[in-house]
Amino acid sequence: MTQLEMARQGIVSDKMKQAAADAGIDAGLLRQRIAEGTAIVCHNNLHANGRPLAVGKGVPTRVNANIGTSKDDTSIDKELEKARAAVAAGADAIMDLSTGGPIDEIRRAIIAETKACIGSVPLYQAACDTVVKKGKAIVDMTVDEIFDGIKKHLDDGVDFITVHCGVTRATVERMDHEGRIMEVVSRGGSFTVAWMTRNNAENPLYEHYDRLLELVKPYDATLSLGDGFRPGCLADATDRAQIHELIVLGELTQRAWDAGIQVMIEGPGHVPLNQIEANIQLQKRLCHGAPFYVLGPLVTDIAPGYDHITCAIGGSIAASAGADFLCYVTPSEHLCLPTVKDVHEGVMATRIAAHAADIVKELPGAMEKDIAMSKARKALDWETQYGLAIDPDLARKRRGESGVDEEHGACTMCGEFCAYKVMDERKN
Repeated sequence: MTQLEMARQGIVSDKMKQAAADAGIDAGLLRQRIAEGTAIVCHNNLHANGRPLAVGKGVPTRVNANIGTSKDDTSIDKELEKARAAVAAGADAIMDLSTGGPIDEIRRAIIAETKACIGSVPLYQAACDTVVKKGKAIVDMTVDEIFDGIKKHLDDGVDFITVHCGVTRATVERMDHEGRIMEVVSRGGSFTVAWMTRNNAENPLYEHYDRLLELVKPYDATLSLGDGFRPGCLADATDRAQIHELIVLGELTQRAWDAGIQVMIEGPGHVPLNQIEANIQLQKRLCHGAPFYVLGPLVTDIAPGYDHITCAIGGSIAASAGADFLCYVTPSEHLCLPTVKDVHEGVMATRIAAHAADIVKELPGAMEKDIAMSKARKALDWETQYGLAIDPDLARKRRGESGVDEEHGACTMCGEFCAYKVMDERKN
């Protein structure tokens, strides 16, 4: 049985127990939410070294880091270093989005490198194999080749796969009629739209959805239903194409649950601040409360080099409104492949957003961390502050760079005029 089938029969599996313990929640409550579809335990049966990850209602907001090669940079060593950096920074999951070099070897090396939950977009594999190994165009992929790419990733132990099943001919028609500045910015979405146009056919992953469910079920991997029509700029947010795709994904969610397969839904994208909460509410309503996995969202289009900040702003609002899983954005977004430093900064920024949201969600232990930090600051207890900091190494480094004598106690901002000291002296 799959985790969903076990949960529906009242069985608390070993994976549920392990995932619940890691999340700091009750295993019985997690089982209940898996049964109703509002939470998942993400783990491929073949991912021997991986730890099952709980995502969804009542679970701390999760953080994903995207890594992966391109044709311009195919180094396995670099991607492994990024994977290590992402995990060290506190990422809960890693998506390998490689499209250049020996992508099979890269994916397998990343899976072997860490116990983190691993995701991927198998359509990239199918497209690369079609172009590089078979000398054909992407639009000439066969349906079997698309499914072969999915099976290859599942066989390697990928825990969740992004599949753009909601990209349909009807959705494309809505996009074309309404008009968009940036049309389709999802790479997998663009591949699918191009294939459909060239072949004058429906999306194979939509048309053959039952085949997909049959393929995935033995692995008990999670379907991450991709947002092929996610807005790539603020002006395209919450339009007919995006919402129509979401309606389709809600229908596909129910079909996956009927087949015993766990699902999460991917979301935008670039969204103005005042539309984020409405986007979350729409997803939760249309997709029956399934966990929501959002990229950002980014709240402005004019901050290249700082998009980890625009992502964190949007992510904190989205997660506060009910999003369950935040995909990071690094400072190199829209510019180039991220460096190891970019990966670290992206994870940290998104972890800040996730924690800020967990306080709003009133998750057990979230606010307590901030209270403990406040008490340590009041006491000028620097070691405790470092231990509580989201990035202890950076906190210690910045204070060390100030040249302050630890016996001095206060920081160099206020020195002898430290408000804490003034208030303490008032009591003496």
